[in-house]
Amino acid sequence: MEGELNVRATLSDVAREAGFSSATVDRVLNGRPGVRNRTRDIILDTAQRLGYVLDSAGGGEGEETGGAGSLRLDFVLPSVSNAFMRKLCDQIEEQAGQRAGIDARVQTVEDFTPDNLARVLYDLRGRTSGVGVIALDHPTVREAIRSLAADGVKVVTIASDILSVPRVAYIGIDNRAAGRLAGYLAGRFMGVGRTGKVALFAGSLSYRGHEEREMGFRHILAEENPGLQIVELREMGDDSARAYGEAKALLERHPDLSAIYNIGAGSSGIAQALKECGRARSVVFVGHEVTEDTKPLLLDGTLDAVIDQNPRVEAREALNTLIQSIRGLPIIAHPPRLQVIFKENIPEV
Repeated sequence: MEGELNVRATLSDVAREAGFSSATVDRVLNGRPGVRNRTRDIILDTAQRLGYVLDSAGGGEGEETGGAGSLRLDFVLPSVSNAFMRKLCDQIEEQAGQRAGIDARVQTVEDFTPDNLARVLYDLRGRTSGVGVIALDHPTVREAIRSLAADGVKVVTIASDILSVPRVAYIGIDNRAAGRLAGYLAGRFMGVGRTGKVALFAGSLSYRGHEEREMGFRHILAEENPGLQIVELREMGDDSARAYGEAKALLERHPDLSAIYNIGAGSSGIAQALKECGRARSVVFVGHEVTEDTKPLLLDGTLDAVIDQNPRVEAREALNTLIQSIRGLPIIAHPPRLQVIFKENIPEV
């Protein structure tokens, strides 16, 4: 029986049993940094229990180069437990696995601060040909990207851009346009000329993308719905539990709140607070991304609309752009489009 487990247990088996993404399990099993000790212990214990066989301590042959003849790409993402990031990670791994000669590795940073992100990026120098990163707009991160580019590494930013760095391209939606679209939707749901209070939730304004969404939202409200007053902006780290607590307190402070725009993830926590306060149908709620978490909220009417970007397209375009750039080929871009999803047009997720 043990012999059968040794043959059959895969990295995906370990990820499913341990309850972590394949990217996090890959980091642990290959001895790479950026994973909490507790997480590492759980994954190693699970791998041992399932009989997963490591090639060697700290990784197999070809760890640094990606193997003879293969092109190594690295993707650095925040390790947050929201469905959009999980889908993006899965799409990168799945699509890269379908391309011959591509060794793509997803690295997740659990404590996603500028210094920790910069350390992971610096650590990739001399080990990779291309990097895709969801980056924080901070001086230490910008310098890390400049250092990679100086070493000849091609870099693309994903979902949230950084300006004034030598990146090849930005792969993602126009976030300022997304914010304007959210403001337009909120105003139409509430009624033209109406007055009322509006609250914003953001994952982190260190993401340029979140900052641009806020900017676009504020601008269109000022232009078309000056009677709507933004009373609060709360950052909650894209964490549903924290979003729930912030939303509960917000609704107590503002019993006459008319609308909420969630710029990032964590909509399920806000929705829980709205339901518990009996405000799910009276407060207009606009968010982002169609996922397993937001789909039921659209169906039950708690979320009025979701602005979606397609992680499958973003993964495809990031891979294509890096490969084309590294190989000196013309970059042919097909960027993701903004799409508004309501209860009546929910796509398959």
